[in-house]
Amino acid sequence: MQARVESFTLSGIEAVPIEVQVSVDNGYPVTTIVGLAGKAIRESLDRITAAFHGAGFSTPDRRVTVNLAPAELPKEGSALDLAIALGMLAALGVFPAGALEGIAVAGELSLDGEVRPVRGALAIALAASRLRRRALLLPAGNLAEAREVDRLVAVPVQSLVEAIERLREGRWEKEIDHGAARPAPGTWPEPAGLPGPSSHEPDFAEIRGQAAAKRALEVAAAGGHNLLLSGPPGAGKTLLAQRLSGILPPLGREESLEVTLVHSVAGLLRPGSGLVRSRPFRAPHHTVSGPGLVGGGAVPRPGEVSLAHGGVLFLDEMPEFRAQVLNLLRQPLEEGTVRVVRVGRTVSFPCRFMLVGAMNP
Repeated sequence: MQARVESFTLSGIEAVPIEVQVSVDNGYPVTTIVGLAGKAIRESLDRITAAFHGAGFSTPDRRVTVNLAPAELPKEGSALDLAIALGMLAALGVFPAGALEGIAVAGELSLDGEVRPVRGALAIALAASRLRRRALLLPAGNLAEAREVDRLVAVPVQSLVEAIERLREGRWEKEIDHGAARPAPGTWPEPAGLPGPSSHEPDFAEIRGQAAAKRALEVAAAGGHNLLLSGPPGAGKTLLAQRLSGILPPLGREESLEVTLVHSVAGLLRPGSGLVRSRPFRAPHHTVSGPGLVGGGAVPRPGEVSLAHGGVLFLDEMPEFRAQVLNLLRQPLEEGTVRVVRVGRTVSFPCRFMLVGAMNP
């Protein structure tokens, strides 16, 4: 028997649709994944096997082939776990394969069958909405992100067993989020989404004195200018920079979606958090590498310039940064976009930010 499940893999800040094709045939009992699957996806077989036992299902005693189409596109991450598991169960006849028609699925499985949150859930929800899927089956921890997307039926599940029950019922109407009165931009009650030691928002009013420096920050914030603070140690350069984001204009909804998208793809959102409502402030150490600053890696991830998108990038002790690393900032500052080129793929990350440097005379 065969089954097909639609899921997604991340490419930059976009989610690319992937068709998970599962075939169960007579033969030696072995499970194979084909279609340029990354290490995390190949390891999913062990997670799925344990999750099957935890949910009360036995592993197939026949040959199982899982194809991830399109085959020439590299796939990474653990978001395909749930789709592969449901495809195998549908091919085994646990529930009708037709129940998966028009349904998109994303989620990571734990060994006991729990469905864990995945990074990039907002990008996946946007892609599912754009493709007009009947529903998106996703981890309950990612529901707040998905509910920010219009025209999407978001169906949260906490376990593999619950996902099967949802598919057997096949009723998604009650899960439709009609976008109940969202707060207007600039009136949202509290910052949300970005990790940090406390919820305290730095306040520009906390600065005493420094009239000339505060005036310079106000002018820079009003015009979106970059800034260099020079002064002896203890003059308050870091304090000033940390409070700059507090006088920037509030994030509009479109800006908030972009900022949240970048942090969601980077895996920095707390489970259960919705849109990021406060402007980000990033302060990398002067030992940061080039890929760490502008993005990159074998599997391209956003760098500090993209994580500062819509906010402030602060380079303390700026002369201590390597010249080669600082030169990488030229193109992002000019274009507002970083393009990371790897063999077989090119991904782009947004990076419109205010650059603030600090140095001793």
